[in-house]
Amino acid sequence: MNLDTQRIRGLCFDIDGTLSDTDDQMVSRLARLIRPFRFLWKDEVKAARRAIMAIETPGNWFISLPDRLGIDEYLSPVTDFVVRRLMTPGPAPHVIIPGVVEMLKELQAKFPLSIVSARGAQSSLHFLNAFDLARFFPVVATAQTCPHTKPFPDPVLWAAAQMGIPAESCLMVGDTVVDIRAGKAAGAQTVGVLCGFGSSQELMRAGADLILDHTADLAKVLV
Repeated sequence: MNLDTQRIRGLCFDIDGTLSDTDDQMVSRLARLIRPFRFLWKDEVKAARRAIMAIETPGNWFISLPDRLGIDEYLSPVTDFVVRRLMTPGPAPHVIIPGVVEMLKELQAKFPLSIVSARGAQSSLHFLNAFDLARFFPVVATAQTCPHTKPFPDPVLWAAAQMGIPAESCLMVGDTVVDIRAGKAAGAQTVGVLCGFGSSQELMRAGADLILDHTADLAKVLV
């Protein structure tokens, strides 16, 4: 483990695949779509997960393209609508990564907490309010908060400033290469979690200081 816990004075969390189990929802939806073609594979759920993992990195690049072109503010209502329709929290089980609420309660007593998400503002706040998580996060950086979103360092730097600490004292926690790159670019330490779509190998290659199986395991490391 390369993580220096003595440096950490504040935490930044991604949402999808880190706090929210939206990745499994996406897998379930894709599995239902490809079920009529089950003769092509033995397990459509495994096939769906492999397919989504394969497109995760190019997909993140495509999602960030409007931001790179400077037109994200015009497209954000569209992306918010898509997220609400496809990944809106509901009564389905395991929408929140198991153990996350208990972990946040423990960590809040020791660190300021923030959200650093590439989601739009409406869908980010909708998720946090739907599960009463907003109380843990006085600082929320979304796709529209800064001129550029992840993998640029802007939202991590902004969140650090709002928490009143240098970015070097932050820990960025996320499940994708985009999260790790944003944290490293800001000078923060990073933790990759495997409850989303990122693989251990690619998160390590991106420079993650620590890899955890589940986000909730972070409490064991920091408390």
